[in-house]
Amino acid sequence: MTAVRQQVLVLYLGTSALDAEVVGWSVYDGTGLTSPTTGDSDEPPYKTGVDALRDGWRLIQAAQLIPPYPGHEYDTSFLKHEFLFEKLVTMPDEQAQ
Repeated sequence: MTAVRQQVLVLYLGTSALDAEVVGWSVYDGTGLTSPTTGDSDEPPYKTGVDALRDGWRLIQAAQLIPPYPGHEYDTSFLKHEFLFEKLVTMPDEQAQ
């Protein structure tokens, strides 16, 4: 029996533009073929969000554009330019269970 599993890629970009440089990332692999962990690489998996698209990742959520409240333009907080990508991977029959 063939099964499909999801891989999820979270990229935080320097701006709200999809071709902006990646400044943070997380990878989750529902296939079980890899087990990435936070901080396991100093280099992002892609230079930009567009590079992930070119490699077959599907964009499923783009960053909300929320303007800063007056007087808080220079506050630091969470990384706000978050983009969620997914890949659907068909598992080999022997690993589909």
